[in-house]
Amino acid sequence: MRLRGHTAAMRTIEVYFSLASPWAYIGDAHLRALAARHSARIDWRPVSLGQVFPQTGGLPLAKRHISRQNYRLVELQRWREKRGLHFAIEPRGWPFDPTLADCVAVALMLQGADPAPYIAAAFKAVFEQERNLGEAGEIESVVQTTGANGSALVEAARGPKAQVAYAANFERAMKAGVFGSPSYVLDGEIFWGQDRLDLLEDALASGRPPYRAP
Repeated sequence: MRLRGHTAAMRTIEVYFSLASPWAYIGDAHLRALAARHSARIDWRPVSLGQVFPQTGGLPLAKRHISRQNYRLVELQRWREKRGLHFAIEPRGWPFDPTLADCVAVALMLQGADPAPYIAAAFKAVFEQERNLGEAGEIESVVQTTGANGSALVEAARGPKAQVAYAANFERAMKAGVFGSPSYVLDGEIFWGQDRLDLLEDALASGRPPYRAP
């Protein structure tokens, strides 16, 4: 199917996310499925939410009003049922510092590998198996399940190339107007939150030009 000014195979969805984000996890399988339906490429962009929030007016969970914290717990239950998932609402080992785990995905991409299997396994480890991916040993174990070398990738994730690329993702996110995880960017248009995936698919299907703020 030819889209207006595009072919489906040429379209790219930039995904700004963190492995500590339950919302990115909840939308992960749905995102992959819609990308496959429309022959779209996913450009994974792990980003530090600890940097994004203070730059864009967001607050870490512990600093949000209790009403917002409670509503979040209700929403997690709703979306768990809606997506047919089985995960802990308040998993053990969470929250954790996701920097190293995120940078493993970056390191995979720098090696020319597809990070998708690792990302899926990492999300499952955090939210379904309740493992602490702030620990290098746990990350190595998750990597091993994908057939890659866990210790080598953790070492690469700690290296300067991965750290520079991770920082570059933050700068790119700021230029794109990203303020939370997950944020899906199609042709410069941001779709924030996994609950916007249907709108993202509508945009892919119609081939419409991106919407912009006036």
